[in-house]
Amino acid sequence: MNENQILDKAIRTYGIDTQIDKAVEEMAELIKALMKLRHCEKGYEHQILQDAVDEEIADVEIMLQQLRMIFNDFGSVEHQRKKKIERLERRLNGENRR
Repeated sequence: MNENQILDKAIRTYGIDTQIDKAVEEMAELIKALMKLRHCEKGYEHQILQDAVDEEIADVEIMLQQLRMIFNDFGSVEHQRKKKIERLERRLNGENRR
């Protein structure tokens, strides 16, 4: 199976509501890992926490892909993403218009 087939099977196996809940859970775990890393001094524990952040980012990306599949809205999400990147660029260039 390819990646999308695996994710589709997860959605069908566990159900939409469960996968939405799982997405929220994974995002919360990423927030927690980021906060721990942010308040940690450099050193051995910092690397462990960095690894945890990497793992949570991967989990969130997997769940975001499933959310895209669940809501069947790849084009709209990409459109919104591009608009927000363009807005960020304007802000970085000192423009305040939307």
